Amino acid sequence: MKTAGKLVVLGSINADHILNLESFPTPGETVTGNHYQVAFGGKGANQAVAAGRSGADIAFIACTGDDDIGERIRKQLQVDRIDVAPVSAVSGESTGVALIFVNGEGENVIGIHAGANAALSSALVDAQRERIAKADALLMQLESPLDSVQLAAQIAHEHQTTVVLNPAPARALPDTLLSLVDIITPNETEAEKLTGVRVENDDDAAKAAQILHAKGIDTVIITLGSRGVWASVKGEGRRVPGFKVQAIDTIAAGDTFNGALMTALLEKRPLAEALRFAHAAAAIAVTRKGAQPSVPWRKEIDEFLRQQG
Repeated sequence: MKTAGKLVVLGSINADHILNLESFPTPGETVTGNHYQVAFGGKGANQAVAAGRSGADIAFIACTGDDDIGERIRKQLQVDRIDVAPVSAVSGESTGVALIFVNGEGENVIGIHAGANAALSSALVDAQRERIAKADALLMQLESPLDSVQLAAQIAHEHQTTVVLNPAPARALPDTLLSLVDIITPNETEAEKLTGVRVENDDDAAKAAQILHAKGIDTVIITLGSRGVWASVKGEGRRVPGFKVQAIDTIAAGDTFNGALMTALLEKRPLAEALRFAHAAAAIAVTRKGAQPSVPWRKEIDEFLRQQG
C-alpha cells in the first residue's frame, strides 16, 4: 500500500562553513571577510528540510560521520519534522563539509569534501527498498554516489513511486538513469550539461526541455534564477516567473524550491500552483543568510502568498 503523500529524499548532508566577503579572492590573494557562520547544508538535507518545514510527510536516506557535528545535524533534522531513521552514522568517517565564499552580490563559490556522503552505498539503498516502494515520491540530487541514485530510481520506478531528480551539481548523466526520471529540475548550467543546449532565453529552455522529454522525462522544470522557471509537461512549455525580492544570499534557493515543490505536488496541487508555492519559499530563502537557517516554515510561505494576493 502507498502511504498517501509520503516523500523520501535521498541525498547529502554537509556542514557548511560560510564566509561573507566583498569580492572573491583571486589566486594568491587574501581577503578579509565580514561575517562567518557554520550552518547545516548539503543539497539532500537542504531539500529535506525545505520539504519538512513546508509540511511534507518525509523520510531522509543519508549518511553522516560518527562525529559530534553529525549527531547535532541528526537532532536538528528531527526538529525540522524529518524521519531520520534511515540516516546512517558511518564509523571512521567525517560528516561532509562545504567551504563557501559569498560575495557582496550574494553570489557564491563552493568547495566540497564528500566525507560520509560517499558511503551512501547501493547496499544502504537496498536496505531502504520498502521505504522507497511505499512512498509517493522520491527526490534525489547528485551529491551521492551515482550507482546509489540509479538503484533508488530503479526501485522507485518498479513500484510507481514518482522519481524526481534535481541534477545538481552539474554533470553528464547516462540515459539509463534519465529514462527512469518522471520530473527533472535542472538550472541553466545543469540543463546545458545534460542536453548540450546553452540556455539563455525561453526558446533555448524549450529546446533543452524537448531533448529531456525525448529521453523519457515527462515533466521538465528548468530554473532560470531571477527569471523564474521554464515548466514543460510532455512538450507543452511556458515560463512561470518568480517573485521579486532583495536577495542577500542565494545559498539553498534551488534546494528550497525543490523541497517546497514536492510538498505542494504531494498535496495534489496543480503544477502551476505548486510552482508558485515553491517560488514563494525560495523568495523567502534568498532574503536570509545560510542554507538551512534560510529555509522558511509553512506559515511563512502561506503568509507570503497571502501578501502577494
